[in-house]
Amino acid sequence: QVRLVESGGGLVQPGGSLRLSCAASGSIFSEYAIAWHRQAPGKQRELVALIFSNGRTNYADSVKGRFTISRDNAKNTAYLQMNNLKPEDTAVYYCNIPHPARPGGYWGQGTQVTVSS
Repeated sequence: QVRLVESGGGLVQPGGSLRLSCAASGSIFSEYAIAWHRQAPGKQRELVALIFSNGRTNYADSVKGRFTISRDNAKNTAYLQMNNLKPEDTAVYYCNIPHPARPGGYWGQGTQVTVSS
């Protein structure tokens, strides 16, 4: 069983930074891609960033140049560094490991990010 636990969310002013962490239990961490999604109130969940097992990354256009996804396989942890945050980045951020044997993959419980002055 894989368990994902996000941390690092909070309240930050526009232009500020936060670093989210996703700690994973289980042995599959290094084998699969890891994604960060977010869901704002009244909106659908959207993919923010993705990092493959080989380190290649993809980003949503709305966060390119501001967010950086990374992973530390030795620590079974993924990160999302968020800089120059904007009010529209306010959302619950979720960590996800897509897995072929599990529809939707594995998800964490989410961490709230609020960008407000």
